[in-house]
Amino acid sequence: MQGVIATAFEGPDALVVQELSEPEVQEGQVLIDVEWAGVVFPDLLQTRGEYQTRPELPFIPGWEMSGTVRTDGAGFRAGDRVAALPVTGGFAQTAAVDASMVFPLPDNVDTRRGAALPLNYLTAHFALMHRGALRPGEVVLVHGAAGGLGSAVCQLAAAYGARVIAVVSTDE
Repeated sequence: MQGVIATAFEGPDALVVQELSEPEVQEGQVLIDVEWAGVVFPDLLQTRGEYQTRPELPFIPGWEMSGTVRTDGAGFRAGDRVAALPVTGGFAQTAAVDASMVFPLPDNVDTRRGAALPLNYLTAHFALMHRGALRPGEVVLVHGAAGGLGSAVCQLAAAYGARVIAVVSTDE
């Protein structure tokens, strides 16, 4: 299989595509054939060595991805379409991901769109429900509502029954 490897903490310039061995699946992990991977800001920070956690070099970047489960295990079945938040490893053709970070995709969400969901939507959910303890009927003011995270916050807050006020920098 092929994957993108960070060989030094020098940002995207230090990324190379290489032939890699298939990942070894540990207990509690899901083996996924990656179809799509999102590129998010933490990927850039990790490749520079500037993120709050620093993987050992060399490593496979890739915070969010989607694809198809290859083998039964950890509550998933071969053929399941999933999105995942591996934190590292998403920029390869195959990834072994902790089952707690793998999410089944509903039938109306294809894997292309599914790859863009994990980081922003999980962050939005955590902020609204765990940090903010949002209750139906409350008002949520979202600065930067046109961005990936802001959009996710707006959508989830509305789905949770909040009144959403969205703020963006231009009329566009």
